[in-house]
Amino acid sequence: MLGLLLLAAPWFLNPPEEREMTERMVPAGYRGNYWGPQATQDRKDGRLPQISLTPQMQRWDDWGRKYLQSGDVVFRMGDARVAKGWFPMSRFLANASNSKFSHTGVVVVEDGEPMVYDTTRTSVARQPFCVWILDNVGNFGVKRLRPELRSKVPQVVEYCQDVFAKQVPFDYELGLDDEALYCIELTEKAFRHAGLKLSDPIKLGDMERAPEFPMQMIGIATASKWALNKPLTFEQEVWFPGNERHGIWSSPKLEVVVPPTFKPGYPFMADHGVPEIVSAAN
Repeated sequence: MLGLLLLAAPWFLNPPEEREMTERMVPAGYRGNYWGPQATQDRKDGRLPQISLTPQMQRWDDWGRKYLQSGDVVFRMGDARVAKGWFPMSRFLANASNSKFSHTGVVVVEDGEPMVYDTTRTSVARQPFCVWILDNVGNFGVKRLRPELRSKVPQVVEYCQDVFAKQVPFDYELGLDDEALYCIELTEKAFRHAGLKLSDPIKLGDMERAPEFPMQMIGIATASKWALNKPLTFEQEVWFPGNERHGIWSSPKLEVVVPPTFKPGYPFMADHGVPEIVSAAN
């Protein structure tokens, strides 16, 4: 027994890294949203260093410039963690909702560069696609509005740029109101702003595989009573990336550009490169 405790001690004393890759890019001591409007302007004016592209990032940048369009919804499997890194929240929600993804963002091509609007732990973020993809640790996918609906893209873009400028805070309580936003909520509301409902929220307790994770479900509900003003319950309705049956991925208003493609991101596994197959959607 003592031997087992000694073997387990390093794991308990050295929890997994809580920050995702893009969070690790933030300089030590930086205050605020490193992917917000002020930081964006500071990089432009030289008060912050420009983003340096690794060879991996350059490949994704080239790919994104070639294939991505404004209004595209990008999906990834993230590794956002809570409880000082011990609990992999992104992976848990993806598994419990039976999805290949945990995260979505909306692409806006600005000055020829695909930027992704989503949320960080602080507020709404705007990241180059080649930066955004660094937080992918599993499946990656892309969907696009069907041709007859693409006239709505400017309104989708308008919403993303507006909430970015206003720096709407991150929604830890996963509420449906507009006071704060989490990533899938931002995506859904951007399209609803254009009059296009992509999906309906579902109750946490109704996630397809929720019964397989009773301890985690109870643990999250219990912990939220201490951490949030409005604790999470099994009745809480939440938007999800989803699968073919529910969530944004299931929307009949969207067509596949890149199907779920397993492309692990650095440093979790080797860089397997950009997707080789892209649909004829244009």
